[in-house]
Amino acid sequence: MDRTLAGDLARLPELLQAARDVAAREVAGLAGRPVAAPGPAPGRAPLPAEGVGGEGALAYFTERWAPGFSGSAGPRYLGFVTGGATPASVAGDWLTSAFDQNLSGAGGSRAEELERETVAWLRELFGLGAEHSGAFVTGATMSNTVGLAIGREWAGERLGVDVSRQGAAALGPLDVLSGSPHSSVAKGMSVLGLGRDRLRRVPLLPGGREAVDVAALEAALAERAGRPVIVVANAGTVNTVDFDDLRAIAALKERYDFWLHVDGAFGAFAALSPRHAALVDGLDAADSVCVDLHKWLNVPYDAAVQFTRHRDLQVAVFHNASPYLGLPAGEPEFLHLTPENSRRLRALPAWFSLVAYGRAGHREIVERNVTLARRLGAGIEALPGLRLLAPVRLNVVCFTLAEDPSEERVARLARAVAASGEAFLTPTVYDGVPGLRAAFSNWRTTEADTDRVLRVLADSACRDVN
Repeated sequence: MDRTLAGDLARLPELLQAARDVAAREVAGLAGRPVAAPGPAPGRAPLPAEGVGGEGALAYFTERWAPGFSGSAGPRYLGFVTGGATPASVAGDWLTSAFDQNLSGAGGSRAEELERETVAWLRELFGLGAEHSGAFVTGATMSNTVGLAIGREWAGERLGVDVSRQGAAALGPLDVLSGSPHSSVAKGMSVLGLGRDRLRRVPLLPGGREAVDVAALEAALAERAGRPVIVVANAGTVNTVDFDDLRAIAALKERYDFWLHVDGAFGAFAALSPRHAALVDGLDAADSVCVDLHKWLNVPYDAAVQFTRHRDLQVAVFHNASPYLGLPAGEPEFLHLTPENSRRLRALPAWFSLVAYGRAGHREIVERNVTLARRLGAGIEALPGLRLLAPVRLNVVCFTLAEDPSEERVARLARAVAASGEAFLTPTVYDGVPGLRAAFSNWRTTEADTDRVLRVLADSACRDVN
């Protein structure tokens, strides 16, 4: 064994303690550090010819790279839809690496059963019935792609084509209908050979809504009668967290034959709150569902789940037959359910967080984030230099400059906010108007954080943009 490796093994407790001290300082000081780290990165160093050991690598990292990392796990990082990592989920993530279980198969380990237990808890959390089975994937993009892949197999079954064997070309054109699809839907269609151009946008409800017009959707389905169709419904759009009427869309299945996939990447968490659960009424009727966990469940990247009512079709798509893996039988191992064979035990951080804080703790995070989003929205409405682009429906505030909201001026506002170190926001375009989004999904965010974001917005809009 290499002497440096042997030395690290002998001093493993000290190495882990040193890493623990760095991590503890980072987490403890997260609320006070700059949210974004603008400026150039260090130049690339050459590959070391000789190693310096784990503690030397830790010191090099903390000096050279750590200061330039963003505070994305902190309470005022409101870009994209980014959760933090609860203390328990961090502990679970560390143990995931320490135990280093490969979820290719059971392999003499109970890790697979822990994952099944976690999936069952999540299914219950989101109000899905026992007909839905699930598996962990990397994020919403992969979850949507898996759902579309199973839907593609369903379409082939309707046409007498085994897509998993004959390929997407044998299926022919397959339309995917959606009102406000996330960009990952088109990406998944490209990966699956369906083609981005087969995404058909259905008219939305009037009044600046991002929810699909169900009557228009029915008309689109009627036009395609006799041909399989996939419908992607939204449980929370990224701009304004608008929800399609899932119950009304599911009711159309009584008259039309289509696959219903629901993208509930973060909107599915509305199910946790009695005040907002009606938004996801009908989710259980979906053929496949996407939920992202490193968003509102606040577990470390990367983690998401996908659910489906059609595990047989899922196995047809993703099964991996080889002498050393065996064929899927009974309760299929997870390697037969997603694109990955080898992967880490993503379920463990989620398991830790669910056990540590329960349904009630995660409900409190969701409801507090919604309250804080509305607080920021009310504050923006009161500022003369800014205006809301849409009502604050759940946890995202979509807004822009009150005057001349050009792409250049809005981008300047975003840069000024990031340069302050107080907050980070991401740009968008809503109804043709450039704007910014503030997405609340971090477990640490408080009223004081929200007020700090509002102050820097007011200051930046007045001083840096005009």
